[in-house]
Amino acid sequence: MVHRHRNVQGGIERAAVFGVSDGLVSNVALILGIAGASADPSMVRVAGVSGLLAGAISMAAGEYVSLKAQAELVERELAIERVSLAENPEFEIAELAAIYQERGLSAEHAETVARELMTDPEVALEIHAREELGVDPSQVGDPIGAALTSFAAFVIGAFIPLAPWIFGAGSWAVEASVGLGIGASAGVGGLLAWLTERSMWRTVLRQVLVTSGACGATYLVGSLLGIAVS
Repeated sequence: MVHRHRNVQGGIERAAVFGVSDGLVSNVALILGIAGASADPSMVRVAGVSGLLAGAISMAAGEYVSLKAQAELVERELAIERVSLAENPEFEIAELAAIYQERGLSAEHAETVARELMTDPEVALEIHAREELGVDPSQVGDPIGAALTSFAAFVIGAFIPLAPWIFGAGSWAVEASVGLGIGASAGVGGLLAWLTERSMWRTVLRQVLVTSGACGATYLVGSLLGIAVS
């Protein structure tokens, strides 16, 4: 049976899932914290929109810097490895053979395999990168793609609990924000369970508990602060 693996190193899928999750949890917490402290819906709207924009920009910048730094580090190590392959081929053959011996091949077989792989410089570089650095040179990540994906995903997640305050206010908006936030969290949990092939109900429950905890804690703190300053 043929099976396919997802690209889990590139960062796009991770940026999308965690962008939505982070936007959802952080903005629902912010909105309910402000709603607990103030009955003025305009303050909640301003805080929600500010949190959406600031969070999305911060998330995108963080993804870009992180993946760009990772790609540059990998490129540096590949450059070092490329020079070593050209200048010290026997050392690299011995190094690769030693790795294969640790994995169960005989010394003779390991050296034969290593020498065969070293005949093509590009194949040799890829093999050494995988075996020594633990990376796939063809999947170092797309910083710009991850940043844009993260920005869009955060905006989507952050807008969900904000939507009721655009069209309403008061206790209805609070309840709608909570309901939408928990429902969307369950959806994110379901998506994570599907991507990771983990237990559906456990993953969904984990996401819902995280969001519910954030909602409850920030609303309580907001309420106490609102009482304290009133």
